[in-house]
Amino acid sequence: MKNATRMCSTKPIVTVNGKFPGPTIYAREDDTVLVKVVNHVKYNVSIHWHGIRQLRTGWADGPAYITQCPIQPGQVYMYNFTLTGQRGTLWWHAHILWLRATVHGAIVILPKLGVPYPFPRPHMEQVIILSEWWKSDTEAIINEALKSGLAPNVSDAHTINGHPGPVQHCSSQGFKLEVEPGRTYLLRIVNAALNEDLFFKIAGHKLTVIEVDAAYTKPFKTDTIVITPGQTTNVLLKTNHVSGKYMLAASTFMDAPIAVDNITATATLNYPNTLSSTITKLTSLPP
Repeated sequence: MKNATRMCSTKPIVTVNGKFPGPTIYAREDDTVLVKVVNHVKYNVSIHWHGIRQLRTGWADGPAYITQCPIQPGQVYMYNFTLTGQRGTLWWHAHILWLRATVHGAIVILPKLGVPYPFPRPHMEQVIILSEWWKSDTEAIINEALKSGLAPNVSDAHTINGHPGPVQHCSSQGFKLEVEPGRTYLLRIVNAALNEDLFFKIAGHKLTVIEVDAAYTKPFKTDTIVITPGQTTNVLLKTNHVSGKYMLAASTFMDAPIAVDNITATATLNYPNTLSSTITKLTSLPP
């Protein structure tokens, strides 16, 4: 457990290695991956490797009470699987209770050694995880919903790499992506939200979609992507400005008349030699 402060309030959360979001796993196509999970919390846990093809390793898939018994407090489990014929961005998350609200992270599967990307090699890569944040204990929220038969309370905020963005009267300023002019960046975007489709955009920049759910796509340009819970999307970002600050934004897509978290998560893309007093630019929020 770790105390985390968001939106001017602090609560204990379950994390992996003390990180929220959790650590990114890097491997190459056809690598065998071994992950030792030691349960130091009061809950039963299991980890699901979302999108990984478990070929003859179904016991490593992770859904509690389906492919394995959950890992009890104080116990250890070793996950062992091979990344056969896959490359790109996937993710891992807890697969019991509502622990995946904070127990999640990215999986980056690089091509085999000597195999290039089928697109221009980026200057740098950045994982961006979109998620939700509740001020209350998420386990208490889902337990109350199960008892009452009503829908669980919606989240209090969305997050980009664990931060909702600047909040009035709070010290946290959110995630910042530092870039250089005239470069190409590969953004590996994961929607780790429990319940909500999310729009994502960066002010003043186009995104070139090149991969969805660890499968290459025909590249196309857009200023906004929509990404559903559990989905991953890789995009190329060309930094075509010289200076300035530009807002990253993630907001809810919902076409049904039900309660949703309508708070937009924000982060900042910073060019060098930009004054701290420079106003962050955003042409319009995602729809």
